[in-house]
Amino acid sequence: MLDSMATVDGLQTGYDACIGGAGLVDRSEAGKLLLTGPQAREFLDGQVSNEIKTLAAGSGRYATLLTNKGRMLADLRVLAFSEESLLVVTERPALQVLFDQVRRGLIGWQAELHKRTLQLGLLSLIGPRSEDVARAAGLPLPGADEHDVVALGDDGAVIRTDLGLDVLPAADDVATVRASLLAAGAVETAEDAAEIVRVESGRPRFGIDADESVMPEEAGIVDRAVSFKKGCYVGQETVARLHWKGKPNRHLRGLRSAVPLAPGAPVTFVREDGTEREIGVVGSAVASPRLGPIALAVLRREAEPGATVRAGDVDADVVALPFA
Repeated sequence: MLDSMATVDGLQTGYDACIGGAGLVDRSEAGKLLLTGPQAREFLDGQVSNEIKTLAAGSGRYATLLTNKGRMLADLRVLAFSEESLLVVTERPALQVLFDQVRRGLIGWQAELHKRTLQLGLLSLIGPRSEDVARAAGLPLPGADEHDVVALGDDGAVIRTDLGLDVLPAADDVATVRASLLAAGAVETAEDAAEIVRVESGRPRFGIDADESVMPEEAGIVDRAVSFKKGCYVGQETVARLHWKGKPNRHLRGLRSAVPLAPGAPVTFVREDGTEREIGVVGSAVASPRLGPIALAVLRREAEPGATVRAGDVDADVVALPFA
């Protein structure tokens, strides 16, 4: 009982820090690759959905790696250290697929691929005081736009995110940097608390809310992850056709309920004729201190905001994102 209470208190403390201060989450297991060489930008531009060739040094972009049919193999951040150096950060479940596809495609290009997952840590500062804490800890600060990046050591970086800053120190320096950030006012926070804030903001996570069955349009990330002005890339035709001429069969939606929802639970919808149809599954599911039980789910389009669905054994309301 005491352990359970301590867990709840710790979750609340971490959540409060992410909302009003600066929560510190260790995400060092995230996948990291370094691409270098005079053709690194041109090569990666032809592989991913967003424009990479025009990235100015010190900036970055969010993108996806797609199948020929426009379905997601990975989502990633591409960070330009210089004209010939790009750091790519992705979810760990997508790392091997991304590495294999990039390595195969590099044949004939003047570019080299380097593993950096074990060589670099990743500490996420989340909350409105993230910049103050980083500055007090003596870290350089990137520009004001999301994905802006400033170098930290040889391959490390500090990156602007939608919720704060990501700090990528050398693996040997992670403990020292963590201690400096905590001393500067950050609050050590469990991933579970940070996940609540992410779900509240309505941002999907690859491997949980999106996978190889989902297209960027269905995941609600086209505005952030896709350029319709750049040259060809794998999956471009399908993505462009759906965006300009089609209507996606599914959309990322929010779910709210009176009791917690179970990740992976089937979501069913009752049609006007009384028949039921499975329209998706629950993805990320959390208990928000502010909103109660909420979840993300990619659902068929008949479940518009305002509809009521059945998620496993639980009734849930479909809502637009982000959660209000």
